[in-house]
Amino acid sequence: MDVKVKYHLAFIWRICLVAALGGLLFGYDWVVIGGAKPFFVKFFGLTSEAIIGWAMSSALVGCLIGSVISGMASDKYGRKRLLILAGLLFVVSAIGTGMANAFSVFVFYRLLGGIGIGLASNLSPMYIAEISPAEMRGKFVSINQLTIVIGVVAAQVVNWLIAMNMPKGFSEEQILASWYGQTGWRWMFAAEAVPATFFFIMMFFVPESPRWLVKNAKDEEAKDVLARIGGTEYADLEVTDIKSTLKNDVSKVNFSDLVEPKMMGVIVIGVLLAALQQWCGINVIFYYAEDVFKAAGYEISGLMLNIVWTGLIMLVFTFVAIFTVDRVGRKVLMLAGSAGLTVIYAVLGSCYYFNIQGAFMLILVLSAIACYSFSLAPVTWVLLSELFPNRIRGAAMSISVFSLWATCWALAQWFPAMNKNLGAHGSFWIFGGICFLGFIYIWKVLPETKNKTLEEIERELVD
Repeated sequence: MDVKVKYHLAFIWRICLVAALGGLLFGYDWVVIGGAKPFFVKFFGLTSEAIIGWAMSSALVGCLIGSVISGMASDKYGRKRLLILAGLLFVVSAIGTGMANAFSVFVFYRLLGGIGIGLASNLSPMYIAEISPAEMRGKFVSINQLTIVIGVVAAQVVNWLIAMNMPKGFSEEQILASWYGQTGWRWMFAAEAVPATFFFIMMFFVPESPRWLVKNAKDEEAKDVLARIGGTEYADLEVTDIKSTLKNDVSKVNFSDLVEPKMMGVIVIGVLLAALQQWCGINVIFYYAEDVFKAAGYEISGLMLNIVWTGLIMLVFTFVAIFTVDRVGRKVLMLAGSAGLTVIYAVLGSCYYFNIQGAFMLILVLSAIACYSFSLAPVTWVLLSELFPNRIRGAAMSISVFSLWATCWALAQWFPAMNKNLGAHGSFWIFGGICFLGFIYIWKVLPETKNKTLEEIERELVD
């Protein structure tokens, strides 16, 4: 855009931060289960690896459902309405999980929360990308990752505060009979209701995505939103540009649109990037932090504090991405992250193999999280929010997010068995190999999208 635009940054920040609260709830709900695991497993009497794996991964099945719902509904009903629904599901899930007295009830509310995650993880970054000016889109979409990390840290801190005073040396029977085993873990889940209620209410006060409005022949409403972002001239130019990419559009997305060769090529990029973000190995540290840190020589007394450190590292290095993604570009950060993780996992697996324990292992784990936090974690969401054409963005985004949660579920479900059969060293060597393959793919295939409008990206990729 050649016109010099004076953006109304306060308005952009306000609506993007509200939308990004979906990421905060996603992050909290994603991680809280790890800290509560030592307690609810005993409370519900879970003994088999399969049942424990289901308890840990049931929310991820909800994520798959949520991503499908999003793909089916977001192009029809808009981004705003579904984000409001996500907020409501987070509220109900938090309260219901905290009050559950039967394992089946616990799983039901975890599934509801997972549907909320599936909706929010798809729609929050997509909404922010569609509302943000091109030259600062990477920064604003990365804010969504920042709120995810804040949610992660919040869950870790809540878990730690609740469990920090538990006496050392408690037997399983003593844990089960204590306040921690009966009530404390419930508050880990229920605390999410506070930010969830705030998100649910505030979403009523943000505008609908202007690109969705144009797609649904609501040009004047779109111009009103865009004028509040960059003024009248900016709004007119943006609406004209958006309409030019929709000139052959129909009101309903057809399956044939998604399987056109050029469209399919872009969707494959999104699917593989989403899968790489999950199978790069970081999630096992959060889902199975207890097992990972025990293998490194730490007892449960130091577990919660170490998990908090992982969250704080994520928070710090997410800011690195926010301040660099629009300057150095998406591709450079993705290459740096996948290469760094490849090396770190090679060393980490070797340390597990030779039974090296203590602080050095913690430093390696934190280094891996730092590397992930400025690259694959935030930049994947940025890319997923900008790669797909306007007319199929909702459906294509949901396919990629479905891939993300499908691979995340598979990892949560299979990691206990993989870790048992291959050991921690074998597991991390496998993750290192996946990161190396990801590096090659990103280098060869991924386009650079910085400083381009969504419409410019669309013309380059599919026209």
